[in-house]
Amino acid sequence: MDLLELTDISKVYGTLKALQNINLTVRQGEWLAIMGPSGSGKTTMMNIIGCMDKPSGGQVILDGVNISRESARGLTTIRRDKIGLIFQQFHLVNYLTALENVMVAQYYHSMPDEREAMEALDRVGLTDRAKHLPSQLSGGEQQRVCIARALINYPALILADEPTGNLDEANEQIVIDIFKRLHAEGSTIIVVTHDPEVAEDAERTVVLEHGRIARVVEREGK
Repeated sequence: MDLLELTDISKVYGTLKALQNINLTVRQGEWLAIMGPSGSGKTTMMNIIGCMDKPSGGQVILDGVNISRESARGLTTIRRDKIGLIFQQFHLVNYLTALENVMVAQYYHSMPDEREAMEALDRVGLTDRAKHLPSQLSGGEQQRVCIARALINYPALILADEPTGNLDEANEQIVIDIFKRLHAEGSTIIVVTHDPEVAEDAERTVVLEHGRIARVVEREGK
């Protein structure tokens, strides 16, 4: 079953054609990587999939909803309910603990629940750091708080933008191992990355060049 379908997607900024004729489907439970050089359209594509921008043309279906027709308010609701966003920059509230940063995401969705937030931190191995502020956490630990925050509302799609870009090799592997476990549990994951080693763990890699899909790499056994 397809969770995401992009049909003839284009995005134009003035005279700049950021995306042209993008056609892509993502199966439920698939792990997809999106790669490409700077200016290839990776960020634009992520913003459209993540309901942070609308295409200039074409259609995007996410979990049965045509998000390309939604209003700004509608996109906010879909992003809140269906997408777990993980960024290269951690975007944690510096005066809140790790637990409270996770609970903030609950507040925008339903009601804060400390037990559920602790369970999300447990999934990323951070229960012993729950009461620590971001300044008391390493970069890898902060990124794991971000992953827990993204998971708290059980999103249909986990969308990660350069999730290992600010991490050292050891913490990068910890984050990738978390993604592997989430994928094994059935999560649908899209990772935007410049790192071939990160993309290597995905089932499929889409390579963008000049706003178009240049090639798709399938990996058997993933």
